[in-house]
Amino acid sequence: MGIYRDHFVPRLVNTACGVKANEPLRERVCSGLSGRVVELGFGSGLNVPFYPAAVTTVSAVEPADLGWKLAARRLAAAKVPVERAGLDGQSLPFPDNSFDTALSTWTMCTIPDIAAALAEVRRVLVPGGTLHFVEHGLAPDPKVQRWQHRLDPIQQRIAGGCHLNRNIRALLESAGFGIRELDVFKGDVGPAFIDTQSLGVAVSH
Repeated sequence: MGIYRDHFVPRLVNTACGVKANEPLRERVCSGLSGRVVELGFGSGLNVPFYPAAVTTVSAVEPADLGWKLAARRLAAAKVPVERAGLDGQSLPFPDNSFDTALSTWTMCTIPDIAAALAEVRRVLVPGGTLHFVEHGLAPDPKVQRWQHRLDPIQQRIAGGCHLNRNIRALLESAGFGIRELDVFKGDVGPAFIDTQSLGVAVSH
C-alpha cells in the first residue's frame, strides 16, 4: 500500500485534478488569496498559476515527495516564493497566527483526521483570516448520497483514502469556522456522486 500511495496516487491526483474543467474553479478559489498563504495538499502545484498578485509567500503542505517533484515545472514559473514547509495537515509546523489566508483544493476528502487538520488551520491563521476551499463531498440529493455512502469504502481503497461523502460545510462549522461564501454545485468532470463541489470562503474567528 505504501508503494501504491507514494508512487501511483500522486500521479493519479495530478492527472485527475489537472483536467482543464477544473481550471475555472481553481481561478475562482484562488482569487481572494492575499499575504502569507498556507496551502494544504499542495500536490503537484496545480494552483500555482492561479495565485493572485496579492499573495506574498506560499507555504506548501504536501506529504508526497513525488507530488513535489511533479510540481517542479510549475514552481520554476511561480511568480511568488513557494516553499515546501510541512508534510502533515493534521500537525502544522507553524506558530499561531502565521498566515493571512489558507487554501485547500480537493484535499479535505483525503486527510484522515480532518477535524484535527481544520483545527490546525484555524490555529495558524490570524484572527479573521480566511480559508479558501473547493472540495468534492456529500451531495444535497438523498439519492446521490445513498450511492456515495455505498461506494465510499471502494473509493477510499483505490484513491488513497479519498472519501466521497464528507459534508464540507458541517466539517468547517464544527471546526469553528464561519461560512462567508458557499456555492454547492454539480461539476463538469464526472457523475454527481464524485463531482458534487463545494466552493467558498470560511472565516477563522
